[in-house]
Amino acid sequence: MIPSARISAAIEVLADIAARRRPAAEALKDWGLAHRFAGSGDRAAIAGLVYDTLRRRASAAHVMGADAPRALVLGMLAVMRGLDADAVAALCSGARFAPEPLSQEERARLSAPDLSGAPPFVQGDYPQWLHASLRHVFGAEAAEEGRALAARAPLDLRVNTLKADPEAARAALAHLHPGPGRFSPLALRIVLDAEGKAPPVSSEPAFLKGEVEVQDEGSQIAAILARPAPGDQVLDLCAGAGGKTLEFAALMDNKGQIYAHDADIRRLKPLHERMARAGARNVQVRSPRGAEDVLGDLEGRMDLVLVDAPCTGTGTWRRNPDAKWRVRPGALAQRVAEQAKILEQASHYVRSGGRLAYVTCSLLDEENGAQVRALLSKRGDFHPIAPSEAALALGAQGPALAAAALTAREGLLMTPRRTGTDGFYVSVLRREG
Repeated sequence: MIPSARISAAIEVLADIAARRRPAAEALKDWGLAHRFAGSGDRAAIAGLVYDTLRRRASAAHVMGADAPRALVLGMLAVMRGLDADAVAALCSGARFAPEPLSQEERARLSAPDLSGAPPFVQGDYPQWLHASLRHVFGAEAAEEGRALAARAPLDLRVNTLKADPEAARAALAHLHPGPGRFSPLALRIVLDAEGKAPPVSSEPAFLKGEVEVQDEGSQIAAILARPAPGDQVLDLCAGAGGKTLEFAALMDNKGQIYAHDADIRRLKPLHERMARAGARNVQVRSPRGAEDVLGDLEGRMDLVLVDAPCTGTGTWRRNPDAKWRVRPGALAQRVAEQAKILEQASHYVRSGGRLAYVTCSLLDEENGAQVRALLSKRGDFHPIAPSEAALALGAQGPALAAAALTAREGLLMTPRRTGTDGFYVSVLRREG
């Protein structure tokens, strides 16, 4: 497909997303099934155009003075990809498969794509209703944090030290040019190409042999700060597909016991295959079984309990740009209620002297510090470990992380702008005797 045809296809997909109010991935899949002539490179390029448009939807609409799919794509080409009016006009020739030529107004707007007078939520490309929450956390820097969240994310890998060391894994993937992580000693980072296309890492021998896993550096750091030790008894209460469970197994050198649980048994399904590939032998999956209490025997016994809480996912907008436009106030209220219930439940499994690690991929205080403060107000036997102390689990990079992240008494917040990671909140509490 020629570049102009890809622009037309992106406009078509965005129109489908708007009309049917569904995730971008579903609309892109249906478009591909209906246009089988499009090769994998074409589909990847169209997906890149769609996701880039969703990343910059608010600012693109502001520049173009409209939010129709065509206007959004044209505006994105200016504000994100840096094309001038002539370059955009060349893509919109009106020829076969190309979008219609630019109108005089479109050309005028593309000639001066100015965002300087736009509201912060437009400059930061996030929903207006979330501005008060983001301003509460970031103050006058909310728009800058939003812009960082609107950029593309790199591809981060975690070296599985049960099967490889970082140098060997990096050598095995040398053709992908991975660099080291900024803070995590286990991280390898691969910068994506100009269109945001990621290499097929899941087909690499190093991945198939379990030597590396796909995991954002922020997620890796969160697991390290929880400080699981060889021989510990650990409960991963919201394990999901098991990313942090597998990292715990490696950090513990397969010694001790990890109990992996999730309230939704469907989320646990990938964990079994991933455990086998990773060589994790100290994990016991405790799947839900109706009304049966499958965790009752663990109460008061755990050295570490991890709550990787379900949340709005505002910290992952770089990877899920359409999610930020689909999240609603009702979803936030529901998540906050779920988190409070799970955090209270988790506290009962921690032994005296043990730790409770609370993690979200959210930027919102309602889901982060406020939840921890609420637990501390009810449970006088829990006390926060200072972020500067918790960060020492990273070794030499600990002080650098504590300086880069946004810290408070009860925890720290990583963001793309501050730490180059997805947005992750981490609070580590100790239960006193």
